[in-house]
Amino acid sequence: MSIAAVLVPVFVQVGVTFVLLLMMGRSRIASLRSGEVRMGDIALGERNWPKRTLQFQNAFHNQSEVPVLFYVLVVLALITRKADMLFVVMSWMFVTSRLVHAAIHTTSNKVIWRFQAFAVGVLILAVMWIIFGIRVFSSEVGI
Repeated sequence: MSIAAVLVPVFVQVGVTFVLLLMMGRSRIASLRSGEVRMGDIALGERNWPKRTLQFQNAFHNQSEVPVLFYVLVVLALITRKADMLFVVMSWMFVTSRLVHAAIHTTSNKVIWRFQAFAVGVLILAVMWIIFGIRVFSSEVGI
């Protein structure tokens, strides 16, 4: 599998994270400019932001949690040459689940839907790690 094919899902995931960061920043600036929130209101506590801003903030923070395990796995899979077509397909499945999660988080924010998207992504990522582990250790013992 080419390095580019393995890395495209990573670039998409990173792109989503940056888009959410920009949306959060834009929402924060708009809230401050409109007077909806004052600088003193948020100086010591981020929970004083308006609901819409918190949605972007929480979505951004979520993209900085579980995806870290994905980034590490991609690097390790490239180094060990264990990234194949299955790995790329599962990478796209994981990134798609994160896109859905972010979309739900920043729109309807229905917790059950958000949790389902989150759970699907975590399950896919866990299976990816298991497959990777099996491949690494089975090659070590000559299987």
